Amino acid sequence: RRARIMFKYLELLNSNRDELAAIITAEHGKVFTDAQGEVTRGIEIIEFATGIPELLKGEYTEQVSTDIDNWVMRQPLGVVAGITPFNFPVMVPMWMFPMA
Repeated sequence: RRARIMFKYLELLNSNRDELAAIITAEHGKVFTDAQGEVTRGIEIIEFATGIPELLKGEYTEQVSTDIDNWVMRQPLGVVAGITPFNFPVMVPMWMFPMA
């Protein structure tokens, strides 16, 4: 279910990319091309985050030493918070919340 939500969000961002950049320009005074770049960088992180379940699988290594096997289990830590700078109102939050 999380993946469907992220893919839908990604679709909405891609279809409204220029409108989001225009809002950033109007609200924060950024140059339009910089605002477009900010949205694009955020979208790239969300694309990465949609594949995060595959990265969280962990690893198994057999016989790292005599009669010793090694398992790596990745588990979420819980609630997170992000303090974001005013000069990147979209990109930095989009680096943080998709991973959470």
